[in-house]
Parts: sequence; structure tokens; C-alpha cells
Amino acid sequence: MKNKFKIAVLPGDGIGEEVITEATKIITSIDTIGERVELHEFQCGGEYYSKHGIEWSSEAEEFSKSEADAVLLGAIGANDNDGNPIRLPDGNLAGYNVVLGMRFELDLFANVRPVKLYEGVPTPLANKTHKDIDMVIVRENTEGLYVPIRGRLVRGGNEEIAIDTRIITRKGSERVIRFAFDESKLRHGAPSDGEHRVTCVDKSNLLAGCQLFRRVYNEVSTEYPNVKTDYAYVDAWTQWVVKKPEYYDVVVAPNEFGDIITDLGGAIQGGLGMAPAGNIGSNHGVFEPVHGSAPKHSGKNIANPTAAILAASMMVEWLGKKHNDLKLIKIVKSIEQGIAEVLLEGKIRTYDLCTGEWSNITPSSTSQMGEEYLKRIKQKIKES
Repeated sequence: MKNKFKIAVLPGDGIGEEVITEATKIITSIDTIGERVELHEFQCGGEYYSKHGIEWSSEAEEFSKSEADAVLLGAIGANDNDGNPIRLPDGNLAGYNVVLGMRFELDLFANVRPVKLYEGVPTPLANKTHKDIDMVIVRENTEGLYVPIRGRLVRGGNEEIAIDTRIITRKGSERVIRFAFDESKLRHGAPSDGEHRVTCVDKSNLLAGCQLFRRVYNEVSTEYPNVKTDYAYVDAWTQWVVKKPEYYDVVVAPNEFGDIITDLGGAIQGGLGMAPAGNIGSNHGVFEPVHGSAPKHSGKNIANPTAAILAASMMVEWLGKKHNDLKLIKIVKSIEQGIAEVLLEGKIRTYDLCTGEWSNITPSSTSQMGEEYLKRIKQKIKES
């Protein structure tokens, strides 16, 4: 069992620093975690690029990719003084190479997005409650439309053609699909019937890459006789999940489709302020809240820190499982219980959660919510 874990903390831009501060405060204030982690914080992203001409330092890049046991990432993306996004010479957002660089170089092939509605959190779905929404979406993270194989044809100063190439491979499909089936085995099943089920979401009625993805899904599924198979075309799935979210346990999808449906998942779980994610490979993990940097809210101490805290909790759980550390795995339950208790009471919550029956609640600040979470988590640890 490893005694110390080195964590690269990359707050990034905008509200990233505010929410990551609350997340690191919690993991360092809990003795079982704090005595085991060693945080190394580095600046990166668009704001860093505007000052230094690079997206992050060589020290930050080297540590994050080579030394860190895990990475906790805030948000990437900043605006200039005129309110325009800060971009690289190639047109990508400044900070792009931090996120994509780790994703590809560390081979973080599975983007794992828990879609869980906590009691006391509003959802836009009528007649649905926390009992209905509890799934995990696993998105392939290293290929599909997002591989950097693209280009433009410019003639006479006019951009006439833009081409993006979509890549689906057997290797990429197989490992993320197997990850999804393994994830289902560890869960308690779909809310509606308790069935362990992996739903393959694709567009195999039309696209060759999705046809390969589904064939590989069928092959892998034979290794998991106790996990039910399920299929949905991506356009159909978007309506089915709105009508009956309780049917879903684990969902697996190619990169770009997974990117789209996970934002729908974020909406039904109460907004992106409630949505954590893990980018996971065989040996490395990068964990983050999935919301953006929200420059217009930066510095106001109003952003919801829940997603960042849940992302840190995912990181601790991943480290615990990877290193067979039962103490870390156990402490995650107390973190989730403390968060759930605060949300259920409904008295301390940021502005994005003050809707519906909670519209009369005076919004709390980022730091107030973080402090209340920490207080409750410590109580849950004492009770456990």
C-alpha cells in the first residue's frame, strides 16, 4: 500500500480556482486523506498563456504527466480585455493542449460521468426524483471526431472547405466498452429494476464507425453474462432518457456522441455545477468538474463547488481502488453522505440550485457551501 500520493492540482481559469480551492480544502482537512496526499499546484490555461506565451510551464507539464499519481483539474478558458476568448495561433482555445495533451499522452481512454440526482436538487424533468436518476455515462475519450485530423481549404482568401476525420478503432472501442461492463458490475443496477445493464449508444444504422463499435460491444458483452445488453441510436436515446431515466445503469458511447449526451445528463442531474468527471486510463487519472471556466462569474465567489468536490472524491476513490486502500474507499462514502445531507436540507446552496421550491432561499457563496460540506463530512466520518 502506497504511503503518499502526489497530486497535481491545476485550477486553470475563471471559476476553476474558486471551486478547486474548496475541493482541496476538503481532501486536506480530512485526516485519512490529508496525511496521505501531497498537493502540487500549478497555474495553467488561457490566463497563464496571456501572461507567459505558453499554456503551462515545463515543470507543470512534466510533473502532471510523469510524477503525479493523479491530477485534479479546474476549468480551462479565459477571455481578453475585450471579452473575446483567448486563442492559440491555430485557433484553439488557449489551454487546449493542457487538456488534450494529458488525454492523449496519458492515454485516458475512458471519460466517466456519473449522472446522479441528489435529493434536494432541482431537475427539469417533471415527476422525476432522486430515486429515478442514477447512471454512469462512459465515453470513449481518445478517438472519434476529436482526433486532430482535420483541415481547411482556403482559396483566394475564402474558406471553402472544412474537413474533420472520424476515427473508430477496434482497440479503442473494446477497452472502453469493457470498462463500461466492469463499471456496471460494481454498481447497484438501474433505479427502475435493479438490473445491471450497459446501453450501447451509437448511430450504427448509418455510420461505419458506429457499426464497428456495436460489433465490438456485442463481442465483449458475451464475457459478462450477468450484465444485460441494451441498444439505442443516439438521437432516440436523447428522448428516452428524458422520458425514463430510471431505466439506465451504465451507458457507453463513442467520443463525440458521448460528449453531447453527457451534457444532457448534466442538465437532468441539476446542472453542470453538480457534474464531476474522471478521465481514466490504465495507469493515470485526471479528475475535473465538467463545467467551463465561466469568466463572467469569476471572482464573485458564487460558483457551485459541488462538482469539483465530487471530482476530488472520485479521485480519492480511484486511488483507493488502484492501490487496494480500503481506508480511502471507505472515506468516500462519508464525503458523499455529507454532501447529500447538505443538499437535502436545502439551507446552504449556491444560486444555480435556488430554483423551483428552493427559489426563496438566499444563495450561499462558493466558500460558504464548501465550509458546510466540510463540516458535515467530518460529522459523517465521526459517525462511521
